[in-house]
Amino acid sequence: MGFSGHLVFARHERSLLEAPSFGRDDPRSRDEVHEWGTRPGGWQTLQLNQGIWEDEDLLALVEWTGAPACVADVSDSSIALVTGLDTNGRRWQAWLNLDNAAALLVEEPEDVDDVSLWLATPEIEAAIGAKRAELDADVPTDAAGALAWASAAGVQTAAQQSRIEQLLRAHETFVDELFDALLDELGFPEAAQSSPQE
Repeated sequence: MGFSGHLVFARHERSLLEAPSFGRDDPRSRDEVHEWGTRPGGWQTLQLNQGIWEDEDLLALVEWTGAPACVADVSDSSIALVTGLDTNGRRWQAWLNLDNAAALLVEEPEDVDDVSLWLATPEIEAAIGAKRAELDADVPTDAAGALAWASAAGVQTAAQQSRIEQLLRAHETFVDELFDALLDELGFPEAAQSSPQE
């Protein structure tokens, strides 16, 4: 079984574990947060088990760090929705592993009584294909948002939008590896050690 939770990426001269978002009273929360290898320039990634991160925490983290940040909401290491926010409140989002995301997001027809029967029909493949095409159409906008966010973070990126689009359309068994590759491609300095494998 893969990892489900959040990958939080931000910059600060101190450990992100000192951020108010992670200083809650529940002592168990600290045991459910794992640090990945730190990147040069104070960039850090935290891996949070399910249930620790809330949507409003991204804004609080950007305010605390004074720098853009992003979070990947990961499901079973196979799908992630990445949300980035800069210090001016500009937000971007992108799905990783689009085929898996399309299968998750497709809505069953209202007239279906037994979803398990619908899952065995050709109609579901058509529905997933349509959702995949919808997600794919968003990729250029998502890639442009990611590049603008990296630029706001002060990264001197030489990344081409076409390469970011290629990554957003790529598939990896472990989506956390795809998230790490996206950060690398956007121009963030690479970590001294690799991220943990689930």
